[in-house]
Amino acid sequence: MLETLREPLETGAITISRAAWQTDFPAACQLVAAMNPCPCGWRGDPSGRCRCTPEAAARYRRKLSGPLLDRIDIQIEIPALPPVEIASRASAPGESSAAIAARVAVARERQIARQGKTNRELSGRETDEVCHPDAAGEALLREAGERFGWSARAYYRALKVARTIADLAGASTPEAAHVAEAVQYRRVFSDQ
Repeated sequence: MLETLREPLETGAITISRAAWQTDFPAACQLVAAMNPCPCGWRGDPSGRCRCTPEAAARYRRKLSGPLLDRIDIQIEIPALPPVEIASRASAPGESSAAIAARVAVARERQIARQGKTNRELSGRETDEVCHPDAAGEALLREAGERFGWSARAYYRALKVARTIADLAGASTPEAAHVAEAVQYRRVFSDQ
């Protein structure tokens, strides 16, 4: 069932084929998903509650195939927080949603002005032209791709994320810091 998400995540459309006919439907979507780190959900908890073996945790993570994970641009691990830290964060002021929305709108306008579409919609060749990082960023991205065994699809997804991070920062070219942040967003399943 999860594998059926691959087509809409990749192309923004889905094809339905029945007997003698075939129809394409728009299916551009934004997928937000979550999963536990192991079957019991406590892996990595400082209290040591998890009793899952490393093999059981790895088998659990393999429920998501490599091709599906390649199509998920940002994959981050959020560790469990102790109640004291949760309470202190709840009272800490953060950036308002309105300020974040304004910054995102400016970055999106920058993308439309530069290439006529969002970074997500760029083809491979367009990604090479529009998202090309500076020399340090390119070296970092190449090293990360080799170290984590990324496919070409994962490499280009990370490149688009780096371009988006640069757009949010108002930078004209993705720099090493933008690439480093994008790499951090793809590491959760690569290094386990």
